[in-house]
Amino acid sequence: MALLTIGAFARAARLTPKALRLYDEMGLLTPAAVDAESAYRYYDEAQLGHAHLIGRLRSIGMPLEEIRTVCSLPPVEAAAAVEVFWRQVRADTAARARLTSDLVRHLSGKDKSMSDFLYAATTDPGTTRDDNEDRAYAGPDLVAVADGVRGPFGGAAAEAAIDALKQAAGASLGDLADAVEAGDRAIRALSPADQPATTLTALVRQGSRLALVHVGDTRVYLLRNGGMTLLTQDHTWVQTQVDQGRLSPDEAAGHERRALLVRALGAGDGVEADLALRTALPGDRYLLCSDGLHTVVPRADLQAALVAAAGPQQVVDRLVTAAREAGATDNIACAAYFSAA
Repeated sequence: MALLTIGAFARAARLTPKALRLYDEMGLLTPAAVDAESAYRYYDEAQLGHAHLIGRLRSIGMPLEEIRTVCSLPPVEAAAAVEVFWRQVRADTAARARLTSDLVRHLSGKDKSMSDFLYAATTDPGTTRDDNEDRAYAGPDLVAVADGVRGPFGGAAAEAAIDALKQAAGASLGDLADAVEAGDRAIRALSPADQPATTLTALVRQGSRLALVHVGDTRVYLLRNGGMTLLTQDHTWVQTQVDQGRLSPDEAAGHERRALLVRALGAGDGVEADLALRTALPGDRYLLCSDGLHTVVPRADLQAALVAAAGPQQVVDRLVTAAREAGATDNIACAAYFSAA
Protein backbone atom coordinates (compact mmCIF):
# COMPACT_ATOMS: atom_id res chain seq x y z
CA MET A 1 0.00 0.00 0.00
CA ALA A 2 1.52 3.33 -1.14
CA LEU A 3 1.04 5.95 1.56
CA LEU A 4 1.35 9.71 1.17
CA THR A 5 2.16 12.21 3.89
CA ILE A 6 -0.61 14.63 4.75
CA GLY A 7 1.25 17.37 2.86
CA ALA A 8 1.70 15.28 -0.29
CA PHE A 9 -1.90 14.06 -0.15
CA ALA A 10 -3.18 17.62 0.35
CA ARG A 11 -1.33 18.77 -2.77
CA ALA A 12 -2.59 15.83 -4.81
CA ALA A 13 -6.16 16.35 -3.60
CA ARG A 14 -5.96 20.15 -3.98
CA LEU A 15 -6.94 20.56 -0.33
CA THR A 16 -5.14 22.05 2.66
CA PRO A 17 -3.70 20.07 5.56
CA LYS A 18 -6.04 22.04 7.84
CA ALA A 19 -9.03 20.86 5.79
CA LEU A 20 -7.80 17.26 5.96
CA ARG A 21 -7.49 17.46 9.73
CA LEU A 22 -11.04 18.81 9.98
CA TYR A 23 -12.36 16.06 7.69
CA ASP A 24 -10.62 13.50 9.89
CA GLU A 25 -12.21 14.96 13.04
CA MET A 26 -15.64 14.77 11.44
CA GLY A 27 -15.16 11.25 10.12
CA LEU A 28 -15.37 12.43 6.49
CA LEU A 29 -11.91 11.32 5.41
CA THR A 30 -10.00 9.16 7.87
CA PRO A 31 -6.24 8.67 7.30
CA ALA A 32 -5.08 5.24 6.22
CA ALA A 33 -2.53 5.28 9.04
CA VAL A 34 -1.47 7.48 11.97
CA ASP A 35 2.04 7.36 13.42
CA ALA A 36 1.77 6.17 17.01
CA GLU A 37 4.52 8.49 18.27
CA SER A 38 4.15 11.66 16.22
CA ALA A 39 0.39 11.37 15.45
CA TYR A 40 1.30 12.29 11.87
CA ARG A 41 -1.37 11.34 9.33
CA TYR A 42 -0.75 9.23 6.19
CA TYR A 43 -3.16 8.63 3.32
CA ASP A 44 -3.59 5.97 0.65
CA GLU A 45 -3.52 7.14 -2.98
CA ALA A 46 -6.81 5.28 -3.42
CA GLN A 47 -8.44 7.89 -1.15
CA LEU A 48 -7.88 10.67 -3.67
CA GLY A 49 -11.20 10.04 -5.43
CA HIS A 50 -13.09 10.45 -2.16
CA ALA A 51 -11.10 13.58 -1.34
CA HIS A 52 -11.90 15.08 -4.75
CA LEU A 53 -15.61 14.39 -4.19
CA ILE A 54 -15.53 16.18 -0.84
CA GLY A 55 -13.71 19.11 -2.43
CA ARG A 56 -16.28 19.39 -5.23
CA LEU A 57 -19.17 19.27 -2.78
CA ARG A 58 -17.50 21.98 -0.70
CA SER A 59 -17.04 24.08 -3.83
CA ILE A 60 -20.82 24.27 -4.32
CA GLY A 61 -21.23 25.41 -0.71
CA MET A 62 -22.56 22.18 0.82
CA PRO A 63 -22.12 22.06 4.63
CA LEU A 64 -19.82 19.36 5.98
CA GLU A 65 -22.64 17.56 7.79
CA GLU A 66 -24.58 17.18 4.52
CA ILE A 67 -21.40 16.12 2.71
CA ARG A 68 -20.96 13.29 5.16
CA THR A 69 -24.48 12.09 4.38
CA VAL A 70 -23.98 12.34 0.62
CA CYS A 71 -20.68 10.44 0.78
CA SER A 72 -22.38 7.57 2.59
CA LEU A 73 -24.96 7.09 -0.19
CA PRO A 74 -24.78 4.96 -3.35
CA PRO A 75 -23.95 7.09 -6.43
CA VAL A 76 -27.52 7.40 -7.75
CA GLU A 77 -28.89 8.41 -4.35
CA ALA A 78 -25.97 10.77 -3.80
CA ALA A 79 -26.72 12.49 -7.12
CA ALA A 80 -30.35 12.94 -6.07
CA ALA A 81 -29.26 14.41 -2.72
CA VAL A 82 -26.99 16.92 -4.47
CA GLU A 83 -29.87 17.95 -6.72
CA VAL A 84 -32.12 18.50 -3.69
CA PHE A 85 -29.41 20.60 -2.08
CA TRP A 86 -29.05 22.76 -5.18
CA ARG A 87 -32.80 23.34 -5.38
CA GLN A 88 -32.66 24.59 -1.78
CA VAL A 89 -29.74 26.88 -2.66
CA ARG A 90 -31.78 28.41 -5.50
CA ALA A 91 -34.74 28.91 -3.16
CA ASP A 92 -32.51 30.54 -0.54
CA THR A 93 -31.00 32.79 -3.20
CA ALA A 94 -34.45 33.95 -4.24
CA ALA A 95 -35.34 34.64 -0.61
CA ARG A 96 -32.15 36.67 -0.18
CA ALA A 97 -33.02 38.64 -3.30
CA ARG A 98 -36.34 39.61 -1.73
CA LEU A 99 -34.64 40.57 1.51
CA THR A 100 -32.11 42.63 -0.43
CA SER A 101 -34.95 44.47 -2.12
CA ASP A 102 -36.48 45.18 1.29
CA LEU A 103 -33.15 46.50 2.53
CA VAL A 104 -32.80 48.80 -0.48
CA ARG A 105 -36.28 50.14 0.23
CA HIS A 106 -35.32 50.80 3.83
CA LEU A 107 -32.03 52.51 3.01
CA SER A 108 -33.72 54.68 0.40
CA GLY A 109 -36.19 55.90 3.03
CA LYS A 110 -39.22 54.11 1.56
CA ASP A 111 -39.56 51.59 4.41
CA LYS A 112 -39.44 52.42 8.10
CA SER A 113 -39.96 48.87 9.38
CA MET A 114 -36.34 48.01 10.27
CA SER A 115 -35.98 47.49 13.99
CA ASP A 116 -33.46 48.71 16.50
CA PHE A 117 -31.92 46.43 19.14
CA LEU A 118 -31.98 46.28 22.91
CA TYR A 119 -29.12 44.51 24.68
CA ALA A 120 -27.68 43.43 28.01
CA ALA A 121 -24.84 41.25 29.28
CA THR A 122 -23.54 39.96 32.59
CA THR A 123 -21.15 37.43 34.09
CA ASP A 124 -21.06 35.60 37.41
CA PRO A 125 -18.33 33.45 39.01
CA GLY A 126 -20.83 30.75 40.03
CA THR A 127 -21.29 29.22 43.43
CA THR A 128 -17.93 27.48 43.96
CA ARG A 129 -15.23 29.61 42.31
CA ASP A 130 -13.57 32.81 43.47
CA ASP A 131 -12.18 33.70 40.05
CA ASN A 132 -14.11 34.35 36.85
CA GLU A 133 -12.62 33.64 33.40
CA ASP A 134 -15.90 34.25 31.55
CA ARG A 135 -16.51 37.57 29.81
CA ALA A 136 -19.63 39.08 28.21
CA TYR A 137 -20.20 42.28 26.24
CA ALA A 138 -23.32 43.93 24.81
CA GLY A 139 -23.56 47.05 22.67
CA PRO A 140 -25.70 48.32 19.78
CA ASP A 141 -23.56 46.61 17.12
CA LEU A 142 -21.92 43.72 19.01
CA VAL A 143 -22.91 41.16 21.63
CA ALA A 144 -20.38 38.53 22.64
CA VAL A 145 -19.51 35.92 25.25
CA ALA A 146 -16.16 34.22 25.80
CA ASP A 147 -15.16 31.46 28.20
CA GLY A 148 -11.47 31.61 29.09
CA VAL A 149 -9.66 28.37 29.90
CA ARG A 150 -8.93 28.18 33.63
CA GLY A 151 -5.55 29.56 34.57
CA PRO A 152 -3.87 32.87 35.34
CA PHE A 153 -4.57 34.28 31.86
CA GLY A 154 -8.00 32.74 31.11
CA GLY A 155 -9.91 35.96 31.75
CA ALA A 156 -7.38 38.01 29.78
CA ALA A 157 -7.74 35.61 26.84
CA ALA A 158 -11.52 36.04 26.88
CA GLU A 159 -11.16 39.83 26.99
CA ALA A 160 -8.68 39.82 24.11
CA ALA A 161 -11.06 37.78 21.96
CA ILE A 162 -13.95 40.18 22.50
CA ASP A 163 -11.74 43.27 22.11
CA ALA A 164 -10.63 42.00 18.69
CA LEU A 165 -14.26 41.96 17.52
CA LYS A 166 -14.95 45.41 18.94
CA GLN A 167 -12.40 46.72 16.45
CA ALA A 168 -14.28 45.06 13.56
CA ALA A 169 -17.93 45.86 14.33
CA GLY A 170 -19.86 46.27 11.07
CA ALA A 171 -17.07 44.70 9.01
CA SER A 172 -17.41 42.05 6.31
CA LEU A 173 -17.14 38.34 7.05
CA GLY A 174 -13.60 38.36 5.69
CA ASP A 175 -12.65 41.21 8.01
CA LEU A 176 -14.27 39.40 10.94
CA ALA A 177 -12.23 36.30 10.15
CA ASP A 178 -9.12 38.50 10.20
CA ALA A 179 -10.24 39.97 13.54
CA VAL A 180 -10.60 36.47 15.02
CA GLU A 181 -7.10 35.61 13.84
CA ALA A 182 -5.81 38.86 15.37
CA GLY A 183 -7.45 37.90 18.65
CA ASP A 184 -5.85 34.46 18.43
CA ARG A 185 -2.40 36.03 17.99
CA ALA A 186 -2.99 38.40 20.92
CA ILE A 187 -3.97 35.49 23.15
CA ARG A 188 -0.90 33.45 22.19
CA ALA A 189 1.27 36.46 23.09
CA LEU A 190 -0.21 36.79 26.60
CA SER A 191 1.81 33.96 28.11
CA PRO A 192 3.39 31.34 25.83
CA ALA A 193 4.31 29.25 28.88
CA ASP A 194 0.72 29.06 30.21
CA GLN A 195 -0.89 28.73 26.75
CA PRO A 196 -4.17 30.50 27.61
CA ALA A 197 -7.19 29.88 25.38
CA THR A 198 -10.83 30.89 25.12
CA THR A 199 -14.06 30.25 23.32
CA LEU A 200 -15.78 33.10 21.48
CA THR A 201 -19.37 33.46 20.29
CA ALA A 202 -20.71 36.76 19.02
CA LEU A 203 -23.27 38.56 16.88
CA VAL A 204 -21.99 41.56 14.91
CA ARG A 205 -24.58 43.89 13.40
CA GLN A 206 -24.27 44.63 9.68
CA GLY A 207 -27.25 46.77 8.75
CA SER A 208 -30.29 44.47 8.53
CA ARG A 209 -28.16 41.35 9.05
CA LEU A 210 -26.19 39.83 11.89
CA ALA A 211 -22.83 38.16 11.40
CA LEU A 212 -22.45 35.12 13.64
CA VAL A 213 -18.91 34.35 14.86
CA HIS A 214 -18.37 31.11 16.75
CA VAL A 215 -15.46 29.10 18.15
CA GLY A 216 -15.82 26.62 21.04
CA ASP A 217 -18.81 25.61 23.16
CA THR A 218 -20.34 28.96 24.01
CA ARG A 219 -23.71 29.16 22.27
CA VAL A 220 -26.32 31.33 20.52
CA TYR A 221 -30.03 30.59 20.71
CA LEU A 222 -32.68 32.39 18.63
CA LEU A 223 -36.28 32.83 19.74
CA ARG A 224 -38.46 33.60 16.71
CA ASN A 225 -42.26 33.40 16.64
CA GLY A 226 -42.24 31.53 19.96
CA GLY A 227 -39.89 28.75 18.80
CA MET A 228 -36.26 28.50 19.91
CA THR A 229 -33.38 27.31 17.71
CA LEU A 230 -29.74 26.63 18.57
CA LEU A 231 -27.66 28.46 15.95
CA THR A 232 -24.22 27.09 16.90
CA GLN A 233 -22.58 23.69 17.11
CA ASP A 234 -20.30 22.92 20.03
CA HIS A 235 -16.66 22.43 19.03
CA THR A 236 -16.08 19.72 21.62
CA TRP A 237 -14.72 16.20 21.54
CA VAL A 238 -18.03 14.71 22.67
CA GLN A 239 -19.93 16.58 19.93
CA THR A 240 -17.63 15.08 17.28
CA GLN A 241 -18.43 11.67 18.77
CA VAL A 242 -22.15 12.42 18.54
CA ASP A 243 -21.76 13.63 14.94
CA GLN A 244 -19.95 10.39 14.09
CA GLY A 245 -22.60 8.26 15.80
CA ARG A 246 -20.24 7.02 18.52
CA LEU A 247 -22.12 8.68 21.40
CA SER A 248 -25.77 9.53 21.91
CA PRO A 249 -26.67 13.10 22.99
CA ASP A 250 -27.61 11.77 26.43
CA GLU A 251 -24.27 9.97 26.76
CA ALA A 252 -22.42 13.10 25.68
CA ALA A 253 -24.23 15.29 28.23
CA GLY A 254 -22.88 13.23 31.11
CA HIS A 255 -19.50 12.28 29.65
CA GLU A 256 -16.40 13.04 31.70
CA ARG A 257 -14.77 14.69 28.64
CA ARG A 258 -17.78 16.82 27.69
CA ALA A 259 -15.84 20.07 28.25
CA LEU A 260 -12.85 19.06 26.09
CA LEU A 261 -12.63 21.55 23.23
CA VAL A 262 -11.42 20.69 19.73
CA ARG A 263 -11.43 24.36 18.66
CA ALA A 264 -10.55 27.46 20.69
CA LEU A 265 -8.66 30.72 20.27
CA GLY A 266 -5.09 30.33 21.46
CA ALA A 267 -5.07 26.53 21.11
CA GLY A 268 -3.77 24.16 18.44
CA ASP A 269 -2.02 25.13 15.21
CA GLY A 270 -4.42 27.97 14.42
CA VAL A 271 -7.99 29.16 14.80
CA GLU A 272 -10.93 28.32 12.54
CA ALA A 273 -14.16 30.17 13.31
CA ASP A 274 -17.65 29.37 12.09
CA LEU A 275 -18.93 32.47 10.26
CA ALA A 276 -22.45 33.05 8.94
CA LEU A 277 -24.80 35.88 8.02
CA ARG A 278 -28.37 35.95 9.30
CA THR A 279 -31.21 38.32 8.51
CA ALA A 280 -32.67 39.96 11.61
CA LEU A 281 -36.45 40.11 11.82
CA PRO A 282 -38.58 42.31 14.10
CA GLY A 283 -39.27 40.49 17.35
CA ASP A 284 -36.19 38.22 17.22
CA ARG A 285 -34.60 37.48 20.59
CA TYR A 286 -31.05 36.13 20.81
CA LEU A 287 -29.42 34.54 23.83
CA LEU A 288 -25.64 34.05 24.01
CA CYS A 289 -24.22 32.03 26.89
CA SER A 290 -21.27 30.02 28.15
CA ASP A 291 -21.46 26.37 29.17
CA GLY A 292 -21.74 27.50 32.78
CA LEU A 293 -25.34 28.36 31.91
CA HIS A 294 -26.47 25.98 29.18
CA THR A 295 -25.19 22.83 30.92
CA VAL A 296 -27.13 23.46 34.13
CA VAL A 297 -30.28 25.29 33.00
CA PRO A 298 -32.58 23.13 30.83
CA ARG A 299 -33.30 24.35 27.31
CA ALA A 300 -37.01 24.66 28.11
CA ASP A 301 -36.16 27.09 30.91
CA LEU A 302 -33.93 29.14 28.60
CA GLN A 303 -36.82 29.40 26.14
CA ALA A 304 -39.32 30.30 28.85
CA ALA A 305 -37.08 33.11 30.08
CA LEU A 306 -36.73 34.53 26.57
CA VAL A 307 -40.48 34.38 25.99
CA ALA A 308 -41.52 35.93 29.31
CA ALA A 309 -38.91 38.66 29.76
CA ALA A 310 -39.84 42.28 29.25
CA GLY A 311 -36.31 43.09 28.08
CA PRO A 312 -32.74 41.81 27.74
CA GLN A 313 -31.62 42.78 31.26
CA GLN A 314 -34.46 40.79 32.79
CA VAL A 315 -33.40 37.73 30.74
CA VAL A 316 -29.75 37.75 31.78
CA ASP A 317 -30.58 38.43 35.44
CA ARG A 318 -33.18 35.67 35.55
CA LEU A 319 -30.96 33.09 33.88
CA VAL A 320 -27.92 33.79 36.05
CA THR A 321 -30.15 33.34 39.09
CA ALA A 322 -31.47 30.07 37.63
CA ALA A 323 -27.91 28.82 37.03
CA ARG A 324 -26.87 29.63 40.59
CA GLU A 325 -29.95 27.88 41.96
CA ALA A 326 -28.98 24.82 39.89
CA GLY A 327 -25.52 24.69 41.46
CA ALA A 328 -23.44 26.71 38.95
CA THR A 329 -20.07 25.12 39.67
CA ASP A 330 -18.67 26.90 36.58
CA ASN A 331 -18.40 30.58 35.69
CA ILE A 332 -21.39 32.04 33.84
CA ALA A 333 -21.51 34.46 30.89
CA CYS A 334 -24.83 35.58 29.43
CA ALA A 335 -25.90 38.19 26.87
CA ALA A 336 -29.25 38.98 25.28
CA TYR A 337 -29.98 40.90 22.07
CA PHE A 338 -33.58 41.81 21.25
CA SER A 339 -34.84 43.17 17.94
CA ALA A 340 -37.71 45.55 18.64
CA ALA A 341 -41.07 44.28 17.38
